[in-house]
Amino acid sequence: MEFAMQIRQQGFTLIELLIVVAIIGILASVAYPSYQNYGMESRRADAHVSILKIQLAQENWRVSHSSYTDNMTNVGLNLNTTSDEGFYDLKITDSGKTGYKITATAKGVQLNDTGCTSIVLTKNTTGEAKSPPACW
Repeated sequence: MEFAMQIRQQGFTLIELLIVVAIIGILASVAYPSYQNYGMESRRADAHVSILKIQLAQENWRVSHSSYTDNMTNVGLNLNTTSDEGFYDLKITDSGKTGYKITATAKGVQLNDTGCTSIVLTKNTTGEAKSPPACW
């Protein structure tokens, strides 16, 4: 009795491997831009946190002074002009008895966030304005 030897193929063929690589490439090309956009949006939180810290310090400052300040060290936070994570430069302008303007200007990799390179909080007698609205 003769036994026919059956040879079982093991592993992948080149075609199968190329198909898998192509599928991974297509998925990556769709997912990567979304990932980049998510990264830019999440780094905006660095500006928001820094702006809100300055706002709180401004209100604390105003309780014991006749006007708001435009000096970051007077605010009492010992803040430098860069946000906590370093993605934004911070500036207080238009400060006076009735209000102030806090601006966070993007720098470095965050400059690619084209619609939100400058995030502003303005406080005055009519209330508070955040611009651009899409960045908040």
